[in-house]
Amino acid sequence: MARDRKPFRRRARVTAVCAAALAIGASVLAELPASAASPPKGHDVSSHQKDVNWSDTKAGGARFVYVKATESTDYRNPYFGRQYGGARTAGIIRGAYHFALPDRSPGATQAAFFVRNGGRWSADGWTLPPALDIEYNPYDSRHKCYGLSKAGMVDWIKSFSDELKQLTGRRPVIYTTAHWWNTCTGRSRAFASNHALWIARHDSADAGSLPAGWSFWTFWQYDNSGSLPGDQNLFNGPQAQLRRFARSQ
Repeated sequence: MARDRKPFRRRARVTAVCAAALAIGASVLAELPASAASPPKGHDVSSHQKDVNWSDTKAGGARFVYVKATESTDYRNPYFGRQYGGARTAGIIRGAYHFALPDRSPGATQAAFFVRNGGRWSADGWTLPPALDIEYNPYDSRHKCYGLSKAGMVDWIKSFSDELKQLTGRRPVIYTTAHWWNTCTGRSRAFASNHALWIARHDSADAGSLPAGWSFWTFWQYDNSGSLPGDQNLFNGPQAQLRRFARSQ
C-alpha cells in the first residue's frame, strides 16, 4: 500500500481465497469458523482510486474498507474526505490507515499527525480502529528497515501505538508482512496480545505465514486487484463480529 502506487502481485480468485482460508481452519491461523463460508469482503483504497462509486462498491459485496489518510507528517490523501465519508453514506464500515516512514520522525509525532488528519475513532459501529501500515521502505531499497535497529523499530511502533491509544482510545491495527516484521523487529512478540493483525499475503498457498507472536489474523489482504476498488481483503469472522470489532477492542 506504499506511496499510493500498486506494485505487481499475484492475482487470486476470491472463491479460491475463501476456500484456502477455510481449509487452513484451526491450524496455524486459528482461522475462519466452519460456518463462515462467505467471510465479509472488504478492500483498501488511497488517492490511487480517486473518486470511488461507493454504491456500486457496496452492491459488489464490500462490507468494510480502509482508506489511506496520511503518510509520515507531510502527506494527506487529497481524496480522503470523499472516500471516507462516501463509504459511510453507502453503509460500509470504514477506517483510516497511516503509512509509516520511521526514518522521518518519531512514532508519536506521526500518530498525532494521523489523528489530526482522519485517524480518529468512535464507538459508533461504523468506524474501524485506525491502522498502521508498516512495511519495507519504498523510497530507499538500501535501508529497507529505515535505518533503525530491531530494538529501535520496536520502540518506534510502541511510541506510535501509545500515542494513538492516548488520543483515540484504541490501539492500531498493524498492517504488515511476516517477512518484514520478522526481519525488521527481530521477531518481536511485544504487540500480538493487544494489536489486531492485518496480514498482507498475496499468495493463498502461503496464507499460513504470520509475523512472530500472532496466532491468527483479523484482516487478510490477499490480492491487489479484483472486483472491489484497490486491494482485496477478508475479515476473519462473521459480519456481526466485524461490527463488534468496530465498536470495541
